[in-house]
Amino acid sequence: MLGSTRESIASAHSIVVKIGSSALTSLVAGLDTHRLDLLADAIETRMRAGSDVVVVSSGAVGAGLAPLGLTKRPRDLATKQAAASVGQLALAHAWGTSFARYGRTVGQVLLTADDIARRTQHRNAQRTLDRLRALHAVAIVNENDTVATTELRFGDNDRLAALVAHLVGADALILLSDVDGLYDGDPRKGDATLIPEVNSPEDLDGVVAGSGGALGTGGMASKLSAARLAADSGVPVLLAAASDAAQALSGADVGTAFAPRPTRLSARRFWVRHAADTSGDLHLDEGAVRAVVSKRRSLLSAGIVGVSGDFHAGDVVSLMGPGEKPVARGVVAFDATEIEEILGRSTADLPADMQRPVVHADDLVAL
Repeated sequence: MLGSTRESIASAHSIVVKIGSSALTSLVAGLDTHRLDLLADAIETRMRAGSDVVVVSSGAVGAGLAPLGLTKRPRDLATKQAAASVGQLALAHAWGTSFARYGRTVGQVLLTADDIARRTQHRNAQRTLDRLRALHAVAIVNENDTVATTELRFGDNDRLAALVAHLVGADALILLSDVDGLYDGDPRKGDATLIPEVNSPEDLDGVVAGSGGALGTGGMASKLSAARLAADSGVPVLLAAASDAAQALSGADVGTAFAPRPTRLSARRFWVRHAADTSGDLHLDEGAVRAVVSKRRSLLSAGIVGVSGDFHAGDVVSLMGPGEKPVARGVVAFDATEIEEILGRSTADLPADMQRPVVHADDLVAL
């Protein structure tokens, strides 16, 4: 009998499916269209059963290696971007060709971290993905590696998938790769045990997660981090092998299931906590830390003891407690220069046009 988390995934109307590089490419042969077809078959079956599916597909760099005569994943940024530019074209064409067997149209959506961090681009990406789903097309999402200024600015496509899952309001996130679930150690060493359910952080005590392989950049550590990020936002997660895609997308009776938090973060609060870049810091006294963290109250000027960074009203800032420990993030209502003039002062003593919270509780998320 399926648990409630797996039942939620099996019955989810809106799903994000992330597919790792190792499931689609190899160092020798490049893009494996046969494996891609099998994944498209499983996704199409789920869509015909009534679900909307957004695909986050890795593999652009891996797909570009063989055509360029490269035998290993490059380390320098320029060669990675060159491989991505070749591979992204091949990857999009392969997905389009595969879904064309079913008369299904695909749309390519390339994102950078900046598209998620900035609120305007964030909303634009959301509208594009929503419209593709409304038109019954399959959105194939990937990081825009060809223009990224630092390597994989999302960190990896696992994190991108978790952010996209919240961006589109998905009911479930399925992470497919070359591993069949979360283990309490390295399964390649033969002494690790599969963890079928993660219902709380305590279930992860003693778990050792490794880094990525020859083609990927994430590994189990990034998958675990992405699963926890999505679950924290209220999205149930299934981590499974790409070879088990049909089961994962139908009965969700394979791999490891991550239970979501009981209440889902609003889109704005999720953006503040996980997606937005911070532009500066506000340093708080102990009383202010208790107010914003324990009591979930707005941050007032009286509790601020210092300001760092050059930010403006509407930017996201970090709230730092004693000892320079980040305790929360929030959307600030004043410019940095304005806060420097009012820090430590009671709200009642401020000019009438400044008698408001520095960070309102609705725009504040404790870490």
